[in-house]
Amino acid sequence: MTDIINTLDLNYEEWVKLCTDQWELPRYRADQICQWIYQKKVFNIPDMTNLSKELRNDMALEMFILPPSLMKEEVSSIDRTTKYLWSLLDGETIESVVIFHGNHTTACISSQVGCPLGCGFCATGQSGFVRNLSVAEIVGQFLAMEKRVGKDINNIVYMGMGEPLLNLDNVLKSIKILNHPKQRKLGIRNISISTSGIIPGINAIAEFDLPVRLSISLHAPTDRIRSRLMPVNNKYSLNPLIESLKNYQEKTGERITIEYIMIDGVNDSKDMAYELISLLSGLDVFINLIPCNPVNDKYRRSPQETIKAFSQILKKLEIEVEIRKEKGTDINAACGQLRKTLR
Repeated sequence: MTDIINTLDLNYEEWVKLCTDQWELPRYRADQICQWIYQKKVFNIPDMTNLSKELRNDMALEMFILPPSLMKEEVSSIDRTTKYLWSLLDGETIESVVIFHGNHTTACISSQVGCPLGCGFCATGQSGFVRNLSVAEIVGQFLAMEKRVGKDINNIVYMGMGEPLLNLDNVLKSIKILNHPKQRKLGIRNISISTSGIIPGINAIAEFDLPVRLSISLHAPTDRIRSRLMPVNNKYSLNPLIESLKNYQEKTGERITIEYIMIDGVNDSKDMAYELISLLSGLDVFINLIPCNPVNDKYRRSPQETIKAFSQILKKLEIEVEIRKEKGTDINAACGQLRKTLR
């Protein structure tokens, strides 16, 4: 007997092969099954009523559809941001978030259990690293969030727990599944990956056959300060990182979002603003200034007037910039606040 298949690991081509080669069924059966899972959010095989009873019985013996299990849901009383704590099959846990912007929704999803990078301002890195998420766990996380929300979610950002480009193969396969017109059919323009600057991964994204949008967690314009905040900079420092971003932009034509956390007395001076402009010269970027969220006592949020002054310098030199509106801080769901729970 073959191993039981986790169906959420399968892309459309694998579904077609399974149906036509292994089960000797017409190709359209793959379309029907994918529609049940990705459009109707039906995860119980016996409920797929336009499939024969015999096929449903065979499927139930060979496969399962099991998104992560919800352990806890928290809703912000301020802005409706919703944080989910999910349990995985091995008992590990992850958090992910749905953010509401008027009629649009964004899912901030995780790619790892914890994070190995240990950035000083981020709760995820402080809670340790266990493992990468599987394709099924990434895809299932998103489908489970949609089922909880009760409607389609418009956008995905791989910006939850973990470094997506250290789980590159599974992240890219999950994107193809969620984008495919026979599966979740989410527009590729609505999918973004956020990375701390893993250069081999950025180079791979530049060659990927779908134009995935890229956000870079930069947070400092000099190696000295960035290495203090982000140990990953000791391996992938700023100059080669900027070269990889130029390569990505040359090959994709996509504008890059720069994420920059504003930390009081660390990276928020006017001189730093000018250094940031110099560093990013030659790139087409949009800069998100993010007030540092409460994680520990080591780093404090820059005062509002400091953030505004930093922003004004960028604007005067015709850099497109926005101060990110705070969402979900009251439930520890904002940037840098997600963490795995203890087992």
